[in-house]
Formats: sequence, structure tokens, C-alpha cells
Amino acid sequence: MHIDFSPPDIREEDIEAVTRVLRSGWITTGPETKTFEKEISEYCGTEKTLCVNSATAGLFLILKLLGVKPGDEVIVPAYTYTASASTIVHLGATPVMIDSAEYEFHFDYEKIADAITPKTKAIVCVDLGGIMLDYDKIYSIVESKKDAFVPETDIQEKLGRIAVVCDAAHSLGARRNGIMSGNAADFTSFSFHAVKNLTTAEGGAITWKKNEKLDAEEIYKQLNCLSLHGQSKDALAKNKKGAWEYDIISPAYKYNLTDIASALGRSQLKRYESVLARRKEMIERYERELSDLPVEFPKHWDDNFVSSCHLMFVKVKDAKTGEYIKEAQRNEIIIKMAEYDVATNVHYKPLPLFTAYKNLGYRIEDYPNAFNLYQCEITLPLYTKLTDEMQTYVIESFRKALTGEV
Repeated sequence: MHIDFSPPDIREEDIEAVTRVLRSGWITTGPETKTFEKEISEYCGTEKTLCVNSATAGLFLILKLLGVKPGDEVIVPAYTYTASASTIVHLGATPVMIDSAEYEFHFDYEKIADAITPKTKAIVCVDLGGIMLDYDKIYSIVESKKDAFVPETDIQEKLGRIAVVCDAAHSLGARRNGIMSGNAADFTSFSFHAVKNLTTAEGGAITWKKNEKLDAEEIYKQLNCLSLHGQSKDALAKNKKGAWEYDIISPAYKYNLTDIASALGRSQLKRYESVLARRKEMIERYERELSDLPVEFPKHWDDNFVSSCHLMFVKVKDAKTGEYIKEAQRNEIIIKMAEYDVATNVHYKPLPLFTAYKNLGYRIEDYPNAFNLYQCEITLPLYTKLTDEMQTYVIESFRKALTGEV
């Protein structure tokens, strides 16, 4: 049996939704995208949403809106995908990387305060695997350091502290303390990439929590303008009779989402709660049927939170020593799984291991917890097209790869 790692779940109703838009004559950013934005806001409990062509674009636009520039610092975990940090570099600012807590998928909260300097303008939080961070704790930390904050733009002045930004590429639908992802951080960027729980093939969205000091409509206008070459009107507004005239307010970017993609996203959003329920069901089964093996799992739910169940993280220990395994042993297990025709993955290779970040001066030796977690982590297949029979085969294959027995 062949098991892919994470193929998209495209159904007939998705195809029909996209076909409808293709036949409509309006395929770029237009009415479908505007409706998708409203539906995301309703789902997340936010006032406004702006759809963009990727979560990376979303993070970049958020930091740009905040006025992040060369000489500034932005805190980010070392254990994440490159997009969390590359957007900081694109703006000429410095990523200040934080190590993970010991064998945990979130960064070490205790290290955040020490990383804050007068140059710090934002902290990029990453909800790995769809497990939301404790944003109450993060706000408490940035509030305790507000006296050291040096605002340099109007929005920074209004916030009065370091901005809390969420890389929520994994966490659409997650919630903590009754608050949905997208409404916890000051600004949030979602991903709708092909491997995500909800996909538009490529795409993303920016949301922001209500703040009495910030005008939600004005934020939307600024972000929308930045996403469309700095143009004062989008294509939909220009299409009104006699309304061709527009201005270029700044030489900005091209990050808009098309109506074709939005049609796919809207179709998928209609069944999204059932998707989350199925993913939770599969994680419960993995945990139940692998519980006798030398493995550990992060908590995807507790009394006050539930994740979006985006990734099936497994931390593997040596059966004889009880110690977490090292990179070579982890890779042997992945190769064995591939021999059984089961695709697995690793989430993530810490940023300081990559050439790009080595060249910027980051050393993996400074992030021992991130490296140790990386060495023992394996991600198993988790997606709605994975049938019970297929999951049984994954479980049996993983058991055999670890112990040699079924």
C-alpha cells in the first residue's frame, strides 16, 4: 500500500465552485475574494480580513504595516519554517531567534524577556502543528517590557508596546481560552497552501484583533493598498462605471488572492469543522495505538485549548536507553518507512542549520533544545483522505520500523 504524506482533499463541490468562477468572467481579486474575507472574519471572530497569495506575503505585509525597517529587531523561534524569519530579513531587520523549551514545539517563554531590547518592534509567534501558544503569557511579557519600547511609527505609537504577530500557517480553527486563532495576536497570518487543512492551492489571509486605538477599516485599506502595487483602488473598485482613475500611493507589492482561489477556499470553509473533527479523530487513534511504543506526543487539546490538528508530531525515544534518539537513528526510521512505501516528514529543521542563516551568523550550538527536538522528531501522515485502512497500515509500518514487530 502506498501512503502519501499530505495530498490535498479536493472534492466535487470544490471543482464546481472553481468552475462557476471561471465561467463568471471575473477571475482575479473581486466579489468572491471579498466574500471569502467576510466569511473568514465571521469564522475567526474578527472585524476584518484581507486575503493574500500566501502566508509569507501576509507576514511581510504585517511587518511592513508596523513599520519594521533596517536596524529593527524582531523576535522569532529558531524552530520554525523559514518564512517566519525570511520576511524579517526582507525588510532589512534582524531576526532575534529564541530557542525551544526542552523537547517542546514552542519557543521558551522564559527567554523572550531577555531577548527584548529598545530595537525590538515585534515578536513573531508560531503555532506549530496548529497548537496555539499561550498568548496571555506573551502579552504579559511584552507589557512588562513596554517601558523599553521605542515607537517610531504611528501604529507603533498607538500599540504602545512590541507588536504580537502570529504565524498561524498551521492553526486555522484552533482556539485557546475560547478565543479563535486569528483573534489572539495583534495580527495573524494564515496559510492556505496545498498541504494545509484548508487550501486555495496557494494563498493566505491576514486578520487582526480588535483594538480601540486602531481603526480596522483603515488597517484594511493600508494592507490592501500594499498588496496591490500601492494602488489606491483595487480592480473591483476600478470596474465601476467611470471609475478608472486611481493613484499609486507607494511603490508597493503584488500579493492579492484571485477569485478562483477564493472560490476553492470558500467551498472548503463550508466543511471545515468536519475536517477538524476527522483530524482530531485520527490523532486520537495514533496516540491510542502507539502508546505502548517509546514515543511521545505534544498535547493537541486540554481543558482550555484545542489545536487545528494540522501535524502528527512524534518524538521518538530509544527503546533500550529511554533517551531521545539522535538524527542518524531518526533518519534510519524514515528510510524504513519509505521502504514500506509510507511517506513521513520532519517538522522542522531549525533555521540555524540552513546555509542562509549560517551566512547571517546564526549557530546551531546556540539553540541546543531546537536541535535536540529536531533530531528525534518524525511527522506521520495526517489528512482527511487517509482512510481507516490506510491509517492502520501507517501504524503497523511505524511499529515495525521502530521495533521490527507488527
